[in-house]
Amino acid sequence: MLVKPQRFIALGAIATSAALLLSACSGGGTDDKKDDSASSLTVWVDAERIDALKAAAADYTTESGVKVNLVSKDVSTTKDDFLQQAPTGKGPDIIMGAHDWAGELVTNGVISPIELGDKAADFSDVALRAATYEGKVYQLPYAVENIAILRNTALAAETTPATWDDMIAAGKAAGTKYPFVVEQKADGDPYHLAPFAASFGASIFGVDADGGYDPNNLILGDAEGVAFAQWLSKVGAEGIISPEIDGDIAKQAFLDGESPYWLTGPWNVSAATDAGITVAVDPIPSAGGQPANPFAGVKGFYINSESKNAVAANDFLVNYLGTNEVQKELAAVGSVLPALTEAATEAGADPIIAGFTAAGKNAIPMPAVPAMGAVWQYWGIAETEILNGSEPVARWAKLASDVQAAIDADKK
Repeated sequence: MLVKPQRFIALGAIATSAALLLSACSGGGTDDKKDDSASSLTVWVDAERIDALKAAAADYTTESGVKVNLVSKDVSTTKDDFLQQAPTGKGPDIIMGAHDWAGELVTNGVISPIELGDKAADFSDVALRAATYEGKVYQLPYAVENIAILRNTALAAETTPATWDDMIAAGKAAGTKYPFVVEQKADGDPYHLAPFAASFGASIFGVDADGGYDPNNLILGDAEGVAFAQWLSKVGAEGIISPEIDGDIAKQAFLDGESPYWLTGPWNVSAATDAGITVAVDPIPSAGGQPANPFAGVKGFYINSESKNAVAANDFLVNYLGTNEVQKELAAVGSVLPALTEAATEAGADPIIAGFTAAGKNAIPMPAVPAMGAVWQYWGIAETEILNGSEPVARWAKLASDVQAAIDADKK
């Protein structure tokens, strides 16, 4: 075990480790300015959350003697930049990123497992499952994120109905331009439609003996997926879900009071409240009779496998960023749920966070297996074509065969 879960126990080991490594280079240099001594850590951080880590970084430096350099990064380029720099010995010791990066990062050999020790029991089940890849924990999770129904209470005073048909009926009764809005685009947006697919019992991969996704068992084309495709064809013909309603249009329609219901994530709450809308957050209604469980996206931190200060990196993550105070600060940016159970319970006093939590009670961790790349490549396009009138059964069968062919090709 690299570290103990109690901060004061780990410090002696970290100081000793730093002293032994003083003549070595730190976690591989980076294009960003940093202290290259072995007594430092460089952390690439989402630009929106860098301020939330400053106090923890300062505390760690004071208590361990290891300087923490926080580098603000655009999350859209972080993974690619890291993949380019890490194999050459460059890059940060730690990066912030989404849990579904794990498969690609592990395959490329650029991240190391994290030793949580007894701390593992303090995280929510969905966070820990998402942070685990092929039986090993590779991410220190800090937040769990999922979509839900954002409801304009002035247009729909009652809680969103539990079924799709009842929600659409209530939306039409509101007399607005749209009974419901969800973003789509020309090449599709299966992430936002996944809860409805789940409500038909549809899934992508089977699971292996450890409960993880099995990329060798594609079940996307099963009968449940076909049933979802047929439903999608119906709502497309009715114009209720349309590829012409992209993210900006859906957002503006809700902000302009043109729809009582918006399927979106916590990242859009502030836009609604800033527009003067009193919002509530409700679970997603079922279209197929089963729970409409959304994907869970877990955010967290990874350790560079080339880091020369891996012990300190593990200690900083587990004993400083894995605390209630820091987790609450990080999660507060965007109203997401902390990954630590105790912090999540406290944050749940906020009705917005509580609403997203209820909607994601049985959320499905986004598959992190590399084979998911083949799914994303074809999934959205197939859904868009079905919404636009393609025969659903045949088109869904083609989707499954296209994905399987791409997975097989990647194995060669």
